[in-house]
Amino acid sequence: MSKEDDNKAIVGRWFTDFWGKTCNLEIVDELAAPGMLLRYSLHEPRRGREDIKAFMTDFREAFPDLNFWGTTDLIAEGDYVVGRWERGGTHAGPAFSDFLIGSLPAATGRKMRFTGTTVLQLKDGRIVEEIGLDDGVTALQQLGLIKTA
Repeated sequence: MSKEDDNKAIVGRWFTDFWGKTCNLEIVDELAAPGMLLRYSLHEPRRGREDIKAFMTDFREAFPDLNFWGTTDLIAEGDYVVGRWERGGTHAGPAFSDFLIGSLPAATGRKMRFTGTTVLQLKDGRIVEEIGLDDGVTALQQLGLIKTA
């Protein structure tokens, strides 16, 4: 197997086991570098395994049915893997204040479904960065945090 194939296999596991329908936080210790950076436009950047686990714990408590699925094959070149995805969930849990633009009160029942593209950098078989560009405007509109004209 090539380096690119190895990296795609790692990212595939990350997408399934971290972002997928059921999150296994042990995957963070297994696949993430100790100082990993996780950055998406909807949230403050997260750095380090414990910060990333805390983020996902809060996110999944607020959105218990949160799910993520790839929409195309992963593309790899050297230390980088790119994936396109779709994500969705229903805000059925506690208040959630992690969005940069505002907070949700508890259990609004609002649903979000949006798309994005993520670039992950790996080094020595560990994810060191996950930088995503998502359709945050769509998610925030669906959640009622921004209004359309």
